[in-house]
Amino acid sequence: MTVLPDDGLSLAAEFPDATHEQWQRLVEGVLRKSGKEASGEAAEEALSTPLEDGLTTRPLYTAPPDGAAPDTGFPGFAPFVRGGRPEGTTANGWDVRQRLAGTDPARLNEAVLADLENGVTSLWLTVGRSGIPVDGLARALDGVYLDLAPVSLDAGAEYAEAARAFLTVCAERGTRPTAVRASLGADPLGHEARTGEALDMADAVSLAQEAAHGYPGVRALTVDALPYHEAGGSAAEELGLSLATGVAYLRALTEGGLGTAAALGQLEFRYAATADQFLTIAKLRAARRLWARVAEASGAPEAGAQLQHAVTSPVMMTRRDPWVNMLRTTVACMAAGVGGADSVTVLPFDNELGLPDAFARRIARNTSTILLEESHLARVIDPAGGSYYVERLTDELAHAAWAFFQTVEKAGGLAAALRSGLVAERLAATWAVRSKKLAKRREPITGVSEFPLLSEKPVVRESAPPAPTGGLPRVRRDEAYEALRARSDAHLAATGARPRIFLAALGPAAAHTARATFASNLFQAGGIEPVQDPMATGATTDPATAAEAYAASGADGMAVLCSSDALYEEQAEAVAGALRAAGATTVFLAGKPGTAEASVDEYVFAGCDAVAVLSSVLDRMGVPS
Repeated sequence: MTVLPDDGLSLAAEFPDATHEQWQRLVEGVLRKSGKEASGEAAEEALSTPLEDGLTTRPLYTAPPDGAAPDTGFPGFAPFVRGGRPEGTTANGWDVRQRLAGTDPARLNEAVLADLENGVTSLWLTVGRSGIPVDGLARALDGVYLDLAPVSLDAGAEYAEAARAFLTVCAERGTRPTAVRASLGADPLGHEARTGEALDMADAVSLAQEAAHGYPGVRALTVDALPYHEAGGSAAEELGLSLATGVAYLRALTEGGLGTAAALGQLEFRYAATADQFLTIAKLRAARRLWARVAEASGAPEAGAQLQHAVTSPVMMTRRDPWVNMLRTTVACMAAGVGGADSVTVLPFDNELGLPDAFARRIARNTSTILLEESHLARVIDPAGGSYYVERLTDELAHAAWAFFQTVEKAGGLAAALRSGLVAERLAATWAVRSKKLAKRREPITGVSEFPLLSEKPVVRESAPPAPTGGLPRVRRDEAYEALRARSDAHLAATGARPRIFLAALGPAAAHTARATFASNLFQAGGIEPVQDPMATGATTDPATAAEAYAASGADGMAVLCSSDALYEEQAEAVAGALRAAGATTVFLAGKPGTAEASVDEYVFAGCDAVAVLSSVLDRMGVPS
């Protein structure tokens, strides 16, 4: 009788170690069953996923062959990959920062107090042209203990006036300068990126000098990477441009008389957190490593801890089926917290529809509360650290971002790169590639390009103040599909019905369900209502019955055949002919071109340009654009 060791966990030791090559051979067998022939590295490559910035996600990560990996250090020590503070967020969790916009100081004050009483720990206020007037700031902060609730200002061109007004409010209420916790939000280059309007850096330098000498808890400048993310930039481009911004501010501050360490201490960085959780985690970790390298090169490595404010991505938010945004922002918030962000803003699910209501703000702040108090995400510093995937992605992303940062520096720095068009051209090229993936539904948008709900009731909100324009564009993942849905809505309002297409499902459910579901989702993504033949339940679809069903469907001259390849060979030609005789001007087939030698006009299939197909169909249905 064999006696097992008394540790209870040693069974794996009884078996020989598997090798990477053995795993690859198993993958080869799986691929072979699906009709793909690949071996060795090619088999592994077949399961890999290309990302932006030339990066690739592989299906399996193991320790580097040589055992070497970048030194991530410890939290609170350079290179700060694992966190800028030794305690991380383990003491109180991350700062829950709520964004508040609006033009009425009294109404904003009500929202501010409600948020602070229900879990929010700091405020992000939009002031100036796109928010409350500067002279309304005091009213908006009535009842707020400014020594307890940090305030972050976002005032665009009016940053100096807003900052002075805020510091005046603090003084008038007797808040000691040493007790004030705030980010004054000076970001001249970010404002130029958004509006094309160049601002003098002198006021920002003056604010930084005042904060450094009299307000130890205040940071004067914000390095906001959101303008680049919202213009379609990739993660590496967002990081590279934030470095270029930070370096430009660091030069201005040191030239203005601040020491390097003091200048580094005047910057707060703002990044987008997306529903791609691993990429977000890696981005925040890479950002700290990159800024630590800048601090080291500047001669103050000990001051290179980056203060990070993560904001759930506006680009990923949808206007249709906005409730799904709650799920997106939950994942993004989790990734931001795990990635080590100091402050996290969860944008309300209705953020893209106008001013968020009280319910939406409540859900936004409770997202952080659940992740902190119920999921306990802040109990461990850098919980993703040590993952082969996360560490490698962090390293690759850092190198890609540094390369782009060097490109911008060679162009003369960020201001020159913005004015020459280099930044706009680079981001536009990145977005063009991503737009093709969105159009082909290779990057799905749940509730919009996948599983849309045409019968959903629109969510209506009060209009928000207009966002700054004139500089880089603001893109949204749903914008192409939103334009199609808007056409459908207008048609519904004018005629009482949505554009319709007839689904001719051939044969039994087992044969047609998959492609009928695909076609239904595809056409609904463009606001086109699919109407299926209710008689298509047998092994054979009678052409006359299909024609009769088409005539009764109210379809606008379009039909699509849905079934298996085998049934297409048997039935498609006859059914297509009957549909044309009944008035169909275009007959589609759900499947790849050449699937069947049927008399059809067009094919729709996974990977086709859905936006182009849907736009063309609406045109032919006579739906105005």
